[in-house]
Amino acid sequence: MSAAPVIDYLRQLESQGQTHVNIDDEARLILREFYLRARGGAGQRAAPVIRAAAPQESPVVELPSMPVAESADVAESAPQLVATGATAAEKIMSLKQQVASWGPIRELDSLRQTMVFSMGNPEADVMLVGEAPGYDEERLGEPFVGKAGQKLDGILKAMGLSRRDVYMTSVVKYRPSMPNQTTNNRKPTRQEMDACMPFVHEEVKVVAPRVIIVLGVTPAQALLGGEGTVESLRGEFHRFEGVPVRVTYHPSYILHNEETAEKRKLWEDMLNVMDMLEMAVSEKQRGYFLSKPS
Repeated sequence: MSAAPVIDYLRQLESQGQTHVNIDDEARLILREFYLRARGGAGQRAAPVIRAAAPQESPVVELPSMPVAESADVAESAPQLVATGATAAEKIMSLKQQVASWGPIRELDSLRQTMVFSMGNPEADVMLVGEAPGYDEERLGEPFVGKAGQKLDGILKAMGLSRRDVYMTSVVKYRPSMPNQTTNNRKPTRQEMDACMPFVHEEVKVVAPRVIIVLGVTPAQALLGGEGTVESLRGEFHRFEGVPVRVTYHPSYILHNEETAEKRKLWEDMLNVMDMLEMAVSEKQRGYFLSKPS
């Protein structure tokens, strides 16, 4: 691993206003080695300082400032993500075309080869974000398919929406791989999500949704940071790229938990989204999954 992707990642985070980031021991060693090499350079403007948020048992460490004098080649070789095109659809297509050659993803060697990027309306008011493609998504080339996808279709229909009305994407654009993998899936790692997150940032900028619905804890942690659970994050609006974010359960959770009370929790999140968008909501819709008095 070279210093280039680490430095580019830190600069990207700083441009987004982030001041702390979790880095592993390998990244620390790479940055320190780069700093020692650059220390003897001319007194140029120092690169941004990013504080490393260490694990709980370790203190927060401020990384040394890195002179820019010897980092010109690093900046030039760092991948640049640009959404080009005259329309939102063209810009989304340009992002999709860049995924296949995106260095930080290619370097992982832990994802499969079939890309599943997004589907739906690239100018939608509602954007849905999941964690990564699974077996069914990889097979069909679309996000949110299979039984969980059918459940999501039912939720959208109850809201008066369809797949054509929303924009659907995942944090990770390829199915995470496993040894001897068949239909089994695994959650993406933090490293895999970090490699793909620049695309999510750009997708949000292009689509410019009025609200983002995050389905499940893994994408919620990717967009919002921290280690919160769905239960702790739902019930209020958060922010990502300035857009309101509502965290709720993934439809697969409802497939495995058919209790009316759990369905009601997810539906209440959808009602809150509908209210925020000032969508018409009937009394019948407001009463879905309410426990009937005994």
